[in-house]
This record gives sequence, structure tokens and C-alpha cells, in this order.
Amino acid sequence: MTTEQPGADAHTGPWERWGWLMAVVWMVFLVYPVLSLRGSDAELGWVVLGWTALITFAVVYVIGFVVGMRSAWGTPRPLVRTLFWVQIVCAIATIPAIETQALSFLPYLMSYASYGLRGMWHWVTTISGITLAAGVVLFSGQLEGHLQLLVVVVLIAVVNTVNTWLISRSVDADKVRMELATSDERASIARDVHDLLGHTLTAVKLKAELAERLVDVDPERAKAELAQIVHLTGEAIAGVRSTVTGIRGAALSDQLQASTTALESAGLQVRIEGDPTALSPAQSLPAGWIVRESTTNILRHARAQHVRITMAPGEVTIEDDGRGARGPAGSGLRGMSERAAAAGGVLVVEEASHGGTRVRVTW
Repeated sequence: MTTEQPGADAHTGPWERWGWLMAVVWMVFLVYPVLSLRGSDAELGWVVLGWTALITFAVVYVIGFVVGMRSAWGTPRPLVRTLFWVQIVCAIATIPAIETQALSFLPYLMSYASYGLRGMWHWVTTISGITLAAGVVLFSGQLEGHLQLLVVVVLIAVVNTVNTWLISRSVDADKVRMELATSDERASIARDVHDLLGHTLTAVKLKAELAERLVDVDPERAKAELAQIVHLTGEAIAGVRSTVTGIRGAALSDQLQASTTALESAGLQVRIEGDPTALSPAQSLPAGWIVRESTTNILRHARAQHVRITMAPGEVTIEDDGRGARGPAGSGLRGMSERAAAAGGVLVVEEASHGGTRVRVTW
């Protein structure tokens, strides 16, 4: 039986396609009721009924096995339960022909209940199977003939109990991992949106304030600033769409250009040193986000006049001559640190030699 999560495709994996062979292989152990039917002294009608019930049991067991494999663990389909009762009826129907040898069906019923129905069905069938087998051994007077079957039933009960417990633990662990992955992805998306919109909205605010001051004294320049606002908001919308679809971040060179434009629009002098291609593609993506977030922080908090961005193999540094880092780290700094760590880098935020802030990420 599989342990796939609800909603998973139940027809694509090799186990789902070929797992029914396992049920067919187990049919070899029906040789015991087959031999009992061949040597039965019961009336012909009971023997015919026994053969019919045996064949029906085998077919229903395989069908139920396949259907059960394609059910999510812990939520069996109604058909699986119906086929279980059909198997019990078939096993009972063989009793007039083979008598106590009908106990040979117990391991099948116990395993079917354990892996196909699970939970309460496992425990009820397991306890009932052991009790029935032990009762037949004690009261039939055929200790030697049924003791081996009792041992098999007990072993099957132990194996099924341990296996179903391990499978349940595995399923629970998978659910926890999925929940954690979902939580991490949500946090990542929130961080990406914060990085993206925080930078863009800060630039838009500055440009809108500038356009408001210029609308009367320099209408043409005010129009240009408004056009820039339209352009920035369009980029923000595209960036959010890219983030949601998993296409996160722009190339480092594009981000350097965008940051330079935003900083210069706010009246800061920007100096770029080094070559963006000095970083590998895997380093360029998080470096671009860190440059973006640093730019946002400078525009919001630094009150700086000069900004220098330096690139070297395995390193990016952003420095400003503002008032320096103050207060506890916000979500922006935490996001940069997490992003650098996820990319195998180390982020350091420290005071620059000239009194501002230095943000450096190294690999």
C-alpha cells in the first residue's frame, strides 16, 4: 500500500503501476485451502461453493489491494471496505468444505485490514484473528495441525503492527515537512515582496514629492518624474508577478542600474566599482536582492550623501556616509541575512570607516 498524500497522482509511480504483482505473488499461499479443497470429503455442492469462494476471494483481494494502493494513507475508499466484507464472506463460504483450514485466509484478511483499511480496522481484525486462531487450536483438539498456523497469524500481527506504525510515522513526518516547506515558502514570498515593493514604493514616494514641488515651477520636469513613477510601478507589478511564479529577482547588473537611478533621483552621489560578472550566477541573484534592500534602507534611513557599491569575486559591498545603523535589526536586514545564508554566503553589517554603514556579503 502506498503512503502518498491526498491529491497526488496515483497512477504515475512504478509502485502504483506494478504493485499489484505483490498481491498476485501472495496468492501462492492459497495453496493450503486449494489442497484442502482437493482432498475434501464434503458433498459436491459444498466443494463447488468452496472453489467458487476461493477464486472470488483471490480476485477480490487483488482488486482491493490495487484500489487500496491508490488511496491516501488513513483515508481508504469505500470500495476497499466493501471488498473486505466480500473477502470475509468468501472465507466463511469455504468452511463447509475445508472446515478449520479456512483459517488459512486469516493472514490475508489481517494484512488487507492493516494496509488497506488501517487504524481501527487493523486492531479489530488483528485481535479477532489471533483470538479465532487460538480458539480453534485450543478447542478443536488438532493442536499439531493448527499450531503452525497460529504462529503464522501471531507473526503476521506483529509485523503488520510494526509496519503500519512505521508507515504512519513516515506519513506524519511527510506532513510536517510539507507544512514547514509551505511556511518557509510563504516567508520567502513575503520577504521577496517586501524587498521588491519596499524599494519601489520608496522611490515612487520620493519622485511623487519631487513632482509635487515641480508641478508649478517646472511642469516639463514634473511630467518626466510622473513618467518615471509610471515606469517604476509597472516594474513593481512585473516583479510581484515574477516573485509569485518563482522567477525571483533581476540580474545584478540590472539591479545596479535601478539602484543608481533611485539613489541619484534622491540627490545622492553613487559610485560603482568592479564588474558584476565577477560573481557567479548563483551569487548574482541574492547579491541583486541585497543591493536592492540596501538601497531601500539608505533611502529610508541613512540620510547619506554618497554611496559606493563594490563588486569583487565572491563579494559585494554597499557603503554609505549616513548616520549609521541604529536600533534593532528590522525585517529588511533579517531578510538579507537569510537570503545570503540560503545562498551559502555570510552577511556582515558594520560601521563604515567614515561613519556610515557598510553591508558586505561574501561567499
